Amino acid sequence: MDSTPLTNSQIVAAFEEKTRRSKARHLEARDVFPSGIVHDSRHMKPHPIYVERALGPRKWDADGNEYIDYYGGHGSLLLGHAHPSMVRAVNEQIARGTHPAACHELELMWGQLVKLLIPSAERVRFTSSGTEANLMAIRLARAFTGRNKLVRFKNHFHGWQDHVAFGSKYASADSVPGIIGGIIDNVIVADPAEPDAVEATLEGDDDIAAVILEPTGASSGQIPLSREFVKMLREVTKARGIVLIFDEVVTGFRVSPGGAQAALGLLPDLTALAKILSGGLPGGAVCGRRDIMQRLDFEAAEFHGFEKIPHQGTFNANPLSAATGTAILAQVADGDVTEVANRQGGKLVDACNRVFAAEGVPWAAYGQGSSVYFFTNPDGLDIDPLAFDAAAQPISVMETASNHPAAALFRIALLVNGVDFNSKPGAIVSAVHSDDDIAATGAALGAAIDMLKAEGHL
Repeated sequence: MDSTPLTNSQIVAAFEEKTRRSKARHLEARDVFPSGIVHDSRHMKPHPIYVERALGPRKWDADGNEYIDYYGGHGSLLLGHAHPSMVRAVNEQIARGTHPAACHELELMWGQLVKLLIPSAERVRFTSSGTEANLMAIRLARAFTGRNKLVRFKNHFHGWQDHVAFGSKYASADSVPGIIGGIIDNVIVADPAEPDAVEATLEGDDDIAAVILEPTGASSGQIPLSREFVKMLREVTKARGIVLIFDEVVTGFRVSPGGAQAALGLLPDLTALAKILSGGLPGGAVCGRRDIMQRLDFEAAEFHGFEKIPHQGTFNANPLSAATGTAILAQVADGDVTEVANRQGGKLVDACNRVFAAEGVPWAAYGQGSSVYFFTNPDGLDIDPLAFDAAAQPISVMETASNHPAAALFRIALLVNGVDFNSKPGAIVSAVHSDDDIAATGAALGAAIDMLKAEGHL
């Protein structure tokens, strides 16, 4: 993403001065982990920050620096860090035990809440992550249809498992080391910028089992997708007997209490969930049509005479994740936490765009609800930040939204000024981000832009 040299930068120098302990820990970690990290998104130069504690919308690093946090647990923290309801749920459950290796009431309550909130959820199966949920959804589709091929979309992200790890934003090559050709041969990576070609592909191949997509667009809306495109997919897949899978790992319970599918009014056959689903602890789920989900059902397999899909998982619906998942989904169902987060996300977009306009910088903040992104305008388009409409831009333009040469320095400058946006760059807003937090973020953004201007990057 970044082509601006980080050497001889006063921004980098200021960051290194403020984060000496983080740098020392990262140097030590390089002797333990590849690149010194345990998640690719935490790779940053000159080094990542090490966080020691977090509360509400803020976190504090090893050097004592305080940040307004918009990383949001990779999108899992609708109520911010260490929310009392989450702490209470964990403490009450951990005293009862962490793993009975048996069915328990919390898993039942958790599954019932998923069914209540997600319109297409007739049956639910828990997993330990969103990657696992998507993998199970793909397997279910192939077992149900008896077909082999999967259609995915350019830049859409569905985890690191073999069927989806190439041709994505994070691995744009046609192949990834370690993935065998047979898998790649049965995956079609389609371009959503060419809807007619996508429709022709679906109508011209009788071996397509499933279509999987992020229903709001790649990177949960960083590259927006129109409702008309999703509607076309729903109509064609239904007519062709193809299983439509919505990856709602990020959008589930965030775009609306019922996810993107409720907001769009378009129901998939299967849905993958994670993140908010388990309140910030590990957990995922696949849910959807009963007739497809029964491929996991012992009694249905015996009655209908098909071979059941085996599915184990030591930590499926583990009691701690079920406790926090039940606590958060009950609040989503009974309260307005999703609405509040979305409202605060809109305020952040407005605050950032007012700063861009005042600074004369042709960048823009945009997004859907509490998922916020930054259009860094690498091609120097003539835009007004206060009137920018990401959905009206060609997909080819939005594919380069984060490609400005100074994008990495932009994030570092924000960290120096006490704000942690994620590496897209973007922000995940929670229901506990206050108006004061957003005002402070606007001030930090202005200071970061001034630093970039001083070095000649803007």
